Amino acid sequence: MGKTVLEDSWLAARSTDVHFTGVQLTTTNPPSSDDHVLWMPAVVPGTVLATLVKNKRIPDPFYGLNNEAIMDIGDSGREYYTFWFFTTFDCKLSTDQHVDLNFRGINYSAEVYVNGHETVLPKGMFRRHSVDVTGFLNPDGQNMLAVLVHPPEHPGTIPPQGGQGGDHEIGKDVATQYVQGWDWMAPIRDRNTGIWDEVSITVAGPVKIVDPHLVSSFFDGYKRVYLHATTDLVNRSGKAADCSLSIQVSTELEGNTVLVENLQTKQVSIPAESHVQFTFPELFLYKPNLWWPNGMGKQSLYNVEITVNVDGYGESDAWSNHFGFRKIYSEIDSATGGRLFKVNGEPIFIRGGNWILSDGLLRLSKTRYQTDIKFHADMNFNMLRCWGGGLAERPDFYHYCDIYGLLVWQEFWITGDVDGRGDPISNPNGPLDHELFLYCARDTVKLLRNHPSLALWVGGNEQTPPDDINEALTNDLKLHPFFLKVNKSTEKEETTALTSMDPSQYLDGTRVYIKGSLWEGFADSQGGWSDGPYEIQKPEDFFKDDYYAYGFNPEVGNVGMPVAATIRATMPPEGWEIPLFNKLPSGYVQEVANPIWVYHKYIPYSKPDKVHDQILSYGKPKDLDDFCLKAQLVNYVQYRALLEGWTSRMWTKYTGVLIWKTQNPWTGLRGQFYDHLHDQTAGFYGCRHAAEPIHVQLNLSTYFIEVVNTTSSDLADMAIEASVWDLEGACPYYKVTENLSVPSKKTVPMFEMKYPKSANPKPVYFLLLKLYNPSDFRIISRNFYWLHLPDRDYQLLKPYRKKKIPLKMTSDISISGSTYTVHVNVKNTSKKADKNSSLYKNNFIERYDDGVDFDSDLTSSTKPEAGLLQKFYKRFSRVENASRVSEINGAEVGVAFFLSFSVHSTKQDHQTGEDTRILPVHYSDNYFSLVPGEEMAVMISFEVPKGVTPRVSLHGWNFDSAHTVH
Repeated sequence: MGKTVLEDSWLAARSTDVHFTGVQLTTTNPPSSDDHVLWMPAVVPGTVLATLVKNKRIPDPFYGLNNEAIMDIGDSGREYYTFWFFTTFDCKLSTDQHVDLNFRGINYSAEVYVNGHETVLPKGMFRRHSVDVTGFLNPDGQNMLAVLVHPPEHPGTIPPQGGQGGDHEIGKDVATQYVQGWDWMAPIRDRNTGIWDEVSITVAGPVKIVDPHLVSSFFDGYKRVYLHATTDLVNRSGKAADCSLSIQVSTELEGNTVLVENLQTKQVSIPAESHVQFTFPELFLYKPNLWWPNGMGKQSLYNVEITVNVDGYGESDAWSNHFGFRKIYSEIDSATGGRLFKVNGEPIFIRGGNWILSDGLLRLSKTRYQTDIKFHADMNFNMLRCWGGGLAERPDFYHYCDIYGLLVWQEFWITGDVDGRGDPISNPNGPLDHELFLYCARDTVKLLRNHPSLALWVGGNEQTPPDDINEALTNDLKLHPFFLKVNKSTEKEETTALTSMDPSQYLDGTRVYIKGSLWEGFADSQGGWSDGPYEIQKPEDFFKDDYYAYGFNPEVGNVGMPVAATIRATMPPEGWEIPLFNKLPSGYVQEVANPIWVYHKYIPYSKPDKVHDQILSYGKPKDLDDFCLKAQLVNYVQYRALLEGWTSRMWTKYTGVLIWKTQNPWTGLRGQFYDHLHDQTAGFYGCRHAAEPIHVQLNLSTYFIEVVNTTSSDLADMAIEASVWDLEGACPYYKVTENLSVPSKKTVPMFEMKYPKSANPKPVYFLLLKLYNPSDFRIISRNFYWLHLPDRDYQLLKPYRKKKIPLKMTSDISISGSTYTVHVNVKNTSKKADKNSSLYKNNFIERYDDGVDFDSDLTSSTKPEAGLLQKFYKRFSRVENASRVSEINGAEVGVAFFLSFSVHSTKQDHQTGEDTRILPVHYSDNYFSLVPGEEMAVMISFEVPKGVTPRVSLHGWNFDSAHTVH
């Protein structure tokens, strides 16, 4: 009994090359793995294109201009990407057992053959399929499975000019729409055809459990909590089944001890060959640990297990899932007009991003998802919007959002460009089959609804679904009375609510449904084109009154150039050419990028007639490395200013912002905080600092220093140290302000930073801000700026690169299996620190919410375990005994500017030009600067491939080459 995932030993072949039927393939003529001409190892889950890339039958479409050499389905026809997939599985049943073959996602339709028996799977990318194959299994337990997968029915063509969603034909199907190309994405040639999500077999007794729904309700200020549970039960036997149905709520304590919080068993009788829905009586819990979003508290999760025992048989089926007790509510805020979210009664200021999908060839894995989601948590984000042209994201995605506290806005498969608002005018009535759309939507709700991270459903991107679909979704996703707003909690209201239909009997009932991303508290709330902008900005503009007029911006985009190593790894040498800088008569500069950058959707760092080229403000770049380094400076400034500008008006003008986008599903050159290879840009760390729960910042418009407190607690008796450092290493401005208080959920201007108004301010200078507790000098927030006077630029930083600043690095390393953790302390030794204050040590206060921080949970799919498993890891891990000390010599005093770490392989057999980076790497901080005498501790964690020795390197503005730290 149980579930077995079929993810290994799949083969694939183009259907036109296979001359056997599905019956023959699964009986007399199975394919051979030795037939390398016809059959090839398949990527499952994945797509046809992913399989072809893996087997080098086509070039990597994400490298250079390779995608142009791959046949597009619009030119080849659907048959070209119609593929067979084949595997075998072992399954031998006992008496009264049944086995289901499950597909969690196929694009777009398929015929399935098991040991010669055919089943036709209906069309639709976002629907699950479950086939009872009990009668198809071979007596010896050796079984063959073949799946013929057909592409979407309307793959469309790609117009010469490209465009948003190609010719929009894909919108006639219920499928992902980005595959015809967008302004950030090249077309996917097979339109993501394939078995793109998990395949499994599940074995159960005569009665199986189907799609349980868990809901929590709260009373008495979240002290009294009820768990509601409803499940479908299917009796597949030829006689009535008398069952004991149990539900258990448990949590794991230290030492691998499981505490059962509640256990309930009920009797139910199910007629022969029938289906019933059973609702448990409410389970009561007193003051359970609540689930909170990232930055607000712990992500407490319980395990809920449902089992069914059949008289005369025993345990027939079991289902378990983690569950978080939390309540999410949202409304249109009267002060700002933006949508205001509350979790467990607490307002949450939304700072997050738009998510497309992890990989454009749907090579989705738990490992990649964990890195993706953890990166967003590391940036201190609290929401991801799953854009309507992408996926209904997978349970693994939501699992890690549950773990790391990322709220999720999930859209259905409608976009303005493809569904009625495009150029040319696209499908005004959405997909051709409205019932199919609704079936997929309802099935998606059932798949995802138990995840605490799921916050809201939205009908579409910049468009609403057709009226009949929208009306059906509005009705299907109506809120239970428990989750409607009440002005005051009274016994009468509780009694009324308790006598209504149980909330777990709703399709969802707990999350609001909004018809589109520009409606009902988002953008102008009326569906006007009121999101954006999507290009480079003047950093100070983010803080100004007239920057954005509405309370919640669902999309605001910007630049996203990766590091030079990524360009070299993803493009041939002709793609390493940096843009030409053409000066226009207006005095502005227009960047002219090479064709490969244009193909990869590069966004310039200038906007003629509005924003001067931000890279040129640091001096004309001489080569790719210089260009990308200066791009990182701009990335950091742009994204930090964006978030700080929004947070400066928290609750007074804004309720939230989502950045377009946080990452790319391919090797794109715009809108990303880390690239497709999982290397972070400097913008990642600009966001990490700007989105701190408690944050000190400089308002770039008013030059007032502000303190942001997004937490539920007031701050009192705090102090701010503000110091200005010039390029000669002197400190011409120093100010400490004490006895500061900041109320909960407020941004408060503290004092003006007046250095620019002083007698002889330097044209370029550094500003270091520290918010700290004066009783022990522990730092709550640290923020470092490089600034110039009005109407100046950063050209003086160019000669500053020649200044040699001495550094001392002390590092130690611990190894657990393949996981390396390196602790590095970096000190700017150009000047002795003030011994009367320990602020120079940068001893940070631990995260106030005691939540999952950057350095935890790197290798586990759940929270860190204590007890036996922890002891096991301790037994088989090791720490290098001696710390290593390395130094960078220098005789000059000054700021060690823009320091960054990277991790590389030291294999002896590297090819010339090979990318030696080890990725991904989690850094507690990167792209940081140290003033004279200051030091910083950085933690670096990463997985090391077998047979590889890692090397940690430090780079910096003041250093010509990388310096090996460990």
